[in-house]
Amino acid sequence: MSKNSQPPQFDLARVLFSLAFITIMIIACFWVIQPFILGFSWACMVVIATWPLLIKIQALLWGRRSLAVVAMTLLLILLFVVPIAILVSSVVDNSSALMNWGARQENFTPPTLEWLTSIPLVGDKLFNSWQMLLQSGGSGLFTKVQPYFGKTATWLVAQAAHVGRFLMHCSLMLIFSALLYYKGEAVAKSVRHFAIRLGQERGDAAVILAAQSIRAVALGVVVTAIVQSVLGGIGLAISGIPYTTLLTVLMFLFCLAQLGPLPVLIPAIIWLYWSGETSWGTILLIWSCVVGTIDNVIRPVLIKMGADLPMLLILSGVIGGLLAFGMIGLFIGPVVLAVSYRLLFAWMREIPEPQSIISVNTSNLPDKK
Repeated sequence: MSKNSQPPQFDLARVLFSLAFITIMIIACFWVIQPFILGFSWACMVVIATWPLLIKIQALLWGRRSLAVVAMTLLLILLFVVPIAILVSSVVDNSSALMNWGARQENFTPPTLEWLTSIPLVGDKLFNSWQMLLQSGGSGLFTKVQPYFGKTATWLVAQAAHVGRFLMHCSLMLIFSALLYYKGEAVAKSVRHFAIRLGQERGDAAVILAAQSIRAVALGVVVTAIVQSVLGGIGLAISGIPYTTLLTVLMFLFCLAQLGPLPVLIPAIIWLYWSGETSWGTILLIWSCVVGTIDNVIRPVLIKMGADLPMLLILSGVIGGLLAFGMIGLFIGPVVLAVSYRLLFAWMREIPEPQSIISVNTSNLPDKK
């Protein structure tokens, strides 16, 4: 080593400016792609969950990836766009019918609701309050309801904005899904390469586990919710319950939130018995018992097909992710928990397990008299 050569010195300013530049570039990139993040995330979830189906369709279409991409895009349109259009049309039709009904009720006489007195503890109080509202000629009722009109209008405007944003993200999801279907292998290879660069073999295993978790949620949670809501909707339609489309969509949302279809089916059964349709009420009751318990059979089988993960872990991730991130949290929550679960156990297995607990020698302990 020559006398003039000096050991490299640590340049703190250079490191700080490099970190600041990298941070600014990352923030700028996220700022630019922010409008596309949600649509791209949904596309990733959909493509990962349906990739085996794409491969099967490609094999049926003479091995042509382009034809398979077109078929999968049409299938996504059928599964996402058409139900949304039916839902919006149903809301518009039902709202106009409700407005027309309200316009015809100029001489509407409110019911006396004498059955309220049969409710234990609070029945008399509720009945007296209702009679006071009736004796005020409706003005008291209007006074109580009036403050909520403005809040309701504001909420409806906000929901309309959410619907428009949702339609935009749905369109982006379809576009990104078609691109990912076409270049899926290259994208997956790049993601795994990046994961290996970060965590070597463990990073690659985490990426594969994340894909398996997404597929498990898609099969075990989403498919189960679709089956339960469709069967529940069939029961509502046969029983003559109005607004079947809206109630079926509501059942689907309840099933995704792991509440099941019963919060919709039970009021429908009560309404049938209240209306005197006891036969249809009994039929819907029996059908609801089947629909409400079928998830205990379908969900475990489908989740095991996607990934060999504990049922409690998947359901906790679904519910927690839904509360934390919204609908996209259905997939983010289980993925985070599953990857953390596997990495934690892999880290614990790097050392040998503890030996069996050594029994305490009680011979030297004083006797209790």
